[in-house]
Amino acid sequence: MARMRPVSGVLAALSVALTGTFVSSIALPWYVLVTTGSAGWTGVVAFCEMAPYVAAKAVSGPLVDRLGPRRVSRAADVFSALAVTLVPLLHVLDLLPLWGLLVVVALIGLTRGPGDLAKRVMIPEAARRGRLPLERATGLAGVTERLALTVGPAAGGALVAWVGPLPALVLNAFCFALGWLVVTVVVPRDMGAPVGASPSESHSESHSVPSQNRADGSDDDAAGTTAAVAPTDGAGYWRRLAEGFAFLRRDPLLLVIAALIAVINLLDSAMAAVLMPVWARETGNGPAALGLLVAVMGVGAIVGSLVITAFGHRLGRRMVFFAGLLTVGAPRFLVLALDTHLAVASAVFLVAGFGSGFLNPVLTAVIFERIPPHLLGRVGGLLDALAWIGIPFGGLLAGAAVTAFGWAPTPGVAGGIHLAATLLAGLRPEWREMDRDRGGTDKAVAEGGIDTVPPPGPGTPGAVAPPVGEAERRSPAPIGEP
Repeated sequence: MARMRPVSGVLAALSVALTGTFVSSIALPWYVLVTTGSAGWTGVVAFCEMAPYVAAKAVSGPLVDRLGPRRVSRAADVFSALAVTLVPLLHVLDLLPLWGLLVVVALIGLTRGPGDLAKRVMIPEAARRGRLPLERATGLAGVTERLALTVGPAAGGALVAWVGPLPALVLNAFCFALGWLVVTVVVPRDMGAPVGASPSESHSESHSVPSQNRADGSDDDAAGTTAAVAPTDGAGYWRRLAEGFAFLRRDPLLLVIAALIAVINLLDSAMAAVLMPVWARETGNGPAALGLLVAVMGVGAIVGSLVITAFGHRLGRRMVFFAGLLTVGAPRFLVLALDTHLAVASAVFLVAGFGSGFLNPVLTAVIFERIPPHLLGRVGGLLDALAWIGIPFGGLLAGAAVTAFGWAPTPGVAGGIHLAATLLAGLRPEWREMDRDRGGTDKAVAEGGIDTVPPPGPGTPGAVAPPVGEAERRSPAPIGEP
């Protein structure tokens, strides 16, 4: 169906890029672990990849807005493919010392960040064009991510076990190249345009933002809200970046989300970059078992994402989010610490995956509703950077902990921190806004009345549920991705 082409194109591009990334998430740590024999160096390599990734996301938002997410996505995929190819190429040429590997993985992170951001920025526009309710579109995006999380690690684990980690990295480069091809051929050419690409689009966009309900119950009038978030077509880079900071600082829910996800992502990064590879080596299960656990978790996450896709608009967001977070958190760390049978670990990861499938669709829908269209790239980049700020340090801290205290206590302590962070954050009052902001339109959708997405058109905002004191719209903040 023609109207589903934008959604299909964006999700296909996202899926192949993420599949390659998850293949790399198995291959690269294993390559470092077998090459150096050190959990500490494995953590350092993870840090060198993720620190530039987070920094690139933070500063590339204004460029995504100004150049357009389609253009940024295509360029980032090309450079990502070239950067990943350097690892096996330089290794074959015997030109890859450890310091050189650190430089290359930093380059990989630097190129991946803007590309991931650009693809996610196009999801709301794709949903509008396909006339999909917001939570259904984010649910489909969640299913896509979890499919990649299933296929990528399984393929990566099998390839590493069969032919070694370097061919798996070649597959990663191929996936980035395929992502470029999908965006070029499938995604409509007029999609993912720069903000304020034409005066008519800018005019339409600036007048399509509805009035808001503030936390104190008062209503902004449409004119006041439009003035507060009017597009700045001619603004320079630094002014655009400052506008993103100013918007984010004024939204308490977004800040609380970013703070919690930063802690959770730090712990999940420790799990993916160091704890799971070390567990696979210490137990003798090897990289195939490592890929199996991540793939099993991905299967559970696919089911969870499908449930949210079908019923998410009928459920309380806060309840669903924290139920999923409790399920996906401490149990995974505990089962690794107890050194249980692989079948038991697989069952725990399957249930954890089901809970994780609830998280990104809910968070993405909430966040997409709170960011106005012309700020999507810059606020989205900053929000992603804040939520991912702990990821570079996860592997670094886990590697240091395993080196200093041994394997046994480290995953148990990490699981306890995960549980405490979830419970303490859940007491914050800001989370009530997750459901309060859904408004009357969400209720109508739940009753089968109308779509949350208006017909596509220049400058049409993609969501209708207004946030606290700001115009609607969105930006994804990934959670729990290795």
